[in-house]
Amino acid sequence: MDGRAPLPVWAPAPCVGPVREIVVSWKDRGRVDLSRHLADATAGAARQVAPALGGWSPSTSLLVVPAPSSVTARWRRGEDLVGRLAAAAAQALADGLPGTRPCRALRRRWGGHDQVGLGARSRGANLADQIVVRRSTRAQVGGSPVLLVDDVLTTGATLAACERALTAAGAVVIGALVLAATPPPGRRSGGTGT
Repeated sequence: MDGRAPLPVWAPAPCVGPVREIVVSWKDRGRVDLSRHLADATAGAARQVAPALGGWSPSTSLLVVPAPSSVTARWRRGEDLVGRLAAAAAQALADGLPGTRPCRALRRRWGGHDQVGLGARSRGANLADQIVVRRSTRAQVGGSPVLLVDDVLTTGATLAACERALTAAGAVVIGALVLAATPPPGRRSGGTGT
């Protein structure tokens, strides 16, 4: 959609049936008691993709960066849900990739709307210039390899906006890890990796 090569994204499950119900309950129905279980699932998925993440200088730390939620969403949910997933992924990856650490490098500007119910083009337009690198983390991300973490891959607009912001700050985004991926329209099931 944006003329760039697709970012490698790993998703351990399609976002359908019971997986979708769990994610919706967690994100939109106040079931923060599910956070620990979903963080554990993210850590397990991170361990599985770890071999594909190597290949840079061992002196450079891998940063695990969560896709940012809006201030309103964090307030409504009571915690930074995706930040918790990123922390779990970083901890799991640090065993095999020393120096790996979470980094809340991104934030959303005021003015964007919730992505729920928007199509691919509307999602992209909604996030245009809405995701930015925090000033306090610019020096950390410059030249660093980054793994993005998000909850659900729907159209890819959020990950694309995150990648654009990080790349503009000098980061090398090597891929993304999500809990689940929404299958394309007309397909009821999806693969485990996209």
